[in-house]
Amino acid sequence: MEAVAEGLWGLADYHENKGEIGKAVKCLEAICQSHVSFLPIIEVKTRLRISTLLLKHTHNVNHAKSHLERSQLLLKAIPSCFELKCRTFSLLSQCYHLVGAIPPQKLILYKALDLTSSASQDVAVKLWSCNFNSQLANAFIIEGDYQSSISALQSGYVCATEISYPDLQMFFATAILHVHLMQWDDENSVLRSINQCDRVWESIDPNRRGQCLGLLFYNELLHIFYRLRICDYKNAAHHVDNLDAAMKADKQKMQEIQQLSSELDALNQSLSRPDLPSRERSALAGRQAKLQQRLRSLEDSSLTGKEFLEPSYFGNARQAWGDKLVLAPSPMDGEWLPKSAVYALVDLMVVILGRPKGLFKECMQRIQSGMQTIQDALLKLGITDGVREVDLQHSAIWMAGVYLMLLMQFLENKVAVELTRSGFVEAQEALVQMKNWFIRFPTILQACESMIEMLRGQYAHSVGCYSEAAFHYVEAAKITESKSMQAMCHAYAAVSYFCIGDAESSSQAIDLIGPVYQMKDTINGVREEASLHFAYGLLLMRQQDFQEARNRLAKGLQIAHNHMGNLQLVSQYLTILGNLALALHDTVQAREILRSSLTLAKKLYDIPTQIWALSVLTALYQQLGERGNEMENDEYRRKKLDELQKRLADAYSSIHHIELISKVKLEVQQFHELDIKRAMANQSMSVNLDIPESIGLSTPLPVQSSSRLIDLDGGRRGKRKI
Repeated sequence: MEAVAEGLWGLADYHENKGEIGKAVKCLEAICQSHVSFLPIIEVKTRLRISTLLLKHTHNVNHAKSHLERSQLLLKAIPSCFELKCRTFSLLSQCYHLVGAIPPQKLILYKALDLTSSASQDVAVKLWSCNFNSQLANAFIIEGDYQSSISALQSGYVCATEISYPDLQMFFATAILHVHLMQWDDENSVLRSINQCDRVWESIDPNRRGQCLGLLFYNELLHIFYRLRICDYKNAAHHVDNLDAAMKADKQKMQEIQQLSSELDALNQSLSRPDLPSRERSALAGRQAKLQQRLRSLEDSSLTGKEFLEPSYFGNARQAWGDKLVLAPSPMDGEWLPKSAVYALVDLMVVILGRPKGLFKECMQRIQSGMQTIQDALLKLGITDGVREVDLQHSAIWMAGVYLMLLMQFLENKVAVELTRSGFVEAQEALVQMKNWFIRFPTILQACESMIEMLRGQYAHSVGCYSEAAFHYVEAAKITESKSMQAMCHAYAAVSYFCIGDAESSSQAIDLIGPVYQMKDTINGVREEASLHFAYGLLLMRQQDFQEARNRLAKGLQIAHNHMGNLQLVSQYLTILGNLALALHDTVQAREILRSSLTLAKKLYDIPTQIWALSVLTALYQQLGERGNEMENDEYRRKKLDELQKRLADAYSSIHHIELISKVKLEVQQFHELDIKRAMANQSMSVNLDIPESIGLSTPLPVQSSSRLIDLDGGRRGKRKI
């Protein structure tokens, strides 16, 4: 009967290699369903093969789980078979994970760890112990038990240290850092974890580091997430440069591998001709040997997923070789995210750091590239036009969530770029896309609801609809649980109320910004601090306390320049400080500040801020009696005003304008919400970059009286943006 089993296994391999997964499964199930009994160990191996096929190529998790549970029962009666037992425990744990059955998953993993602790402590046993500790840590994360997760990862780290696997130590060190970043209850713990990652990475042989591409990306991205969290954009930059260079090098290598493989296939085809002359055959054989050697050298230069037992993610066709960013040696479980998602993340990081600097051309190229990568991945997951979250297979929810969240981040940055350079219609289109994606996937994208409301507020403010902007900012603050996000939204809403200009609106602005500003020391983040200083500075100006306003705004400017590098915010801070200098009759400083502001606004194609700076400069030239400069300056201001009026008119006439500014919250229909939320809870590696930093304070139609914000010396008024 063993010969029969081996024959059916071989036939299953044949069908699998041809992509005929159904036929492969039927060959294997013939063994399990046979009226003639096979040895238990043969049945166990067969059921493991079936389960692996199902998990790699289908969404049939429950079917795979049934085979593994049967295998586990059979193995109980067999005293040995350590490797088979570990493989069964590992795959069964992942099945429970996929269906959201976390208590049974933990129970299985505890049994697996008991098995490894009672076995001889050789390298293979330690590796399986690392596998089970890694999965157990993930299960604890889903339950929100960060401390137990860290304890499990530390146990894995100890095992990796005992067998002297530096790259496996690095895997656990980075995973511990990831949990600390998610928990974020103690910044000192995060810093210690970062330092540990740096030490372990340096301990890996430089040649070996080049083969650990997955760890390189994971480690660098976690460092970037930390820097973004504390708004340390300058120190995040070199990590992004490292990632970008590694991504480009890998893409180039994979392209060369593809070209070599194609050439080798053509050569093999030629060599298969029986009538090939011997001299030509000899030349082709020599070329073949060189190609094979080069191909082997390229493939050996990085860790691959060829020898991995477990699928790296589920419910999707097997990835081609080279599409994985492997984190650890077998039998560890695959990768953090698919390579396409990681590369989209790299593009996103380039955008996040480039946008505040006004590098819009590069940003838009990366946004387009990243969104195309994500759209391709969503298609592979079966997410086409009209598909909603209710239509998703349970096992596809987590991966769909990763790509959808990335897509929303790209769209958010696209909105920010377009609003900065006064592309109101383009911003509308991106914002409508965000809204439509949210309506189709409301539970998966629940974390984006507040962000969408805030962006609706920024759009409304940019086109001069201040009452609507304030409404959406306040709604965004109500939706989010983040204190930092609430603080920013209240600051933005206060500025919108100031722009309305009447007594009631000013009172509402004071009610919003006063209490939040008093609590600013309890709110972390330089972005939030800069926004609060701006809004509170406006409040002090309304109260005619110019000197104190100048001090607060100067502090905010220092933060925006030194820590955030946000040129639009710097430009707007400079303009309002120039306005203040003029009100305080410091014309020398006012001229210098306003010229700097205008230069930055031109670089960013920020028409409203240009008009604002030009208006204050006109007032300065009037005060100094410089008639020629005044006329030249005012002519340029009118030209930019006409351009802005045209752009605003296009925005107002769009079919999306009313839809976006209307004082109505997004209405969505929830689908089997508990199932979706449970699946999304599995996103232990979810991407919450907390991105929406200030894109500046949006300006209105300058011809409207309500657009004039600050009344200084006899009617010279400025206009503002957050």
